[in-house]
Amino acid sequence: MGSAPQMNFQPKLHGLQAFQTTIYGRALHPELFQLKGRKVLKHAGLELEAWMMPGGHLLRLQSGTSCLCELLLDQEKTAPDGGVLHSFLCAAEHDYEKSFEAAGVHYIHSIQTETLSETLFDATLEEMRLHAKEMQSLVYEWTDNTGRCLSAVDMQRYGKELHAQSYHLLATGGMVVRTQTIFEAL
Repeated sequence: MGSAPQMNFQPKLHGLQAFQTTIYGRALHPELFQLKGRKVLKHAGLELEAWMMPGGHLLRLQSGTSCLCELLLDQEKTAPDGGVLHSFLCAAEHDYEKSFEAAGVHYIHSIQTETLSETLFDATLEEMRLHAKEMQSLVYEWTDNTGRCLSAVDMQRYGKELHAQSYHLLATGGMVVRTQTIFEAL
């Protein structure tokens, strides 16, 4: 049996509008992605797994027999289309909140995107490298045709909640995509 085809996650960036967040009401499979790292956090009957790709991430939340996934990636990549609950472009600031009763989870997502000057981008990249080391983040660094890039995901436990913050710094255009996601057990 051959392996499933992988998505190529070397982003061809054409601006912040090229990125999209998609929420799925089902599990996605790691064979679909060119993973650069994985990390799992369990708390309050929830299991959160982060998958890292260059310039993108997937958060997979397991609650009992229910599964929710948050996928952030460049729109030029073909994302699975089955089980999509919500999808939106990652431009400027965007908030999304919804209770998934069947999964017993309240989901809150916030995203901010910006384009930085080269000097500010370089300083932000260095700050994020230090932050990722201090927080023991899931992190992946690479170089594209324009310069150094970094993707990182932090995860924490709070009360009945699991939190995840992602940071994607892309040298092409000095782009920064930041997300914060909260999964709260109902």
